[in-house]
Amino acid sequence: MSTVIEQALQARLVASAPQLETVPATLRYDGEDPFAVRMAFPATATLEGTEVSWAFSRELLTVGMDEPAGLGDVRVRPFGYDRTVLEFHAPEGVAMVHVRTSEVRRFLDRSLGVVPVGREHLYLDLDHDVAELLRDAC
Repeated sequence: MSTVIEQALQARLVASAPQLETVPATLRYDGEDPFAVRMAFPATATLEGTEVSWAFSRELLTVGMDEPAGLGDVRVRPFGYDRTVLEFHAPEGVAMVHVRTSEVRRFLDRSLGVVPVGREHLYLDLDHDVAELLRDAC
């Protein structure tokens, strides 16, 4: 079984204009980084013209579908029927997208098949991580 899952979805970019623009996005979960989820936007969907990827906790995404969650760079909250809002805060400004909650739930269910909640610590390779940290120290 693969330890990486990806799911394409459509995100509706919320702008100051009254119309919402739909942009492609990809949710990614890797069992080798069991606490994190990544959401990537292709170059065509960003102001910089380069792919942008945000990493945040799987727990934040899970909680944020049902109640407001997050205090830092990424915030998640429910919005109406079958919508979840993700806010990405950066020095350049805030990007806000709406995604279908049902798609996020499907993605999270698939991630649980790779690493169940509460078992993440069993998938960490701490020896490797410490060696990587110390590699440049010597």
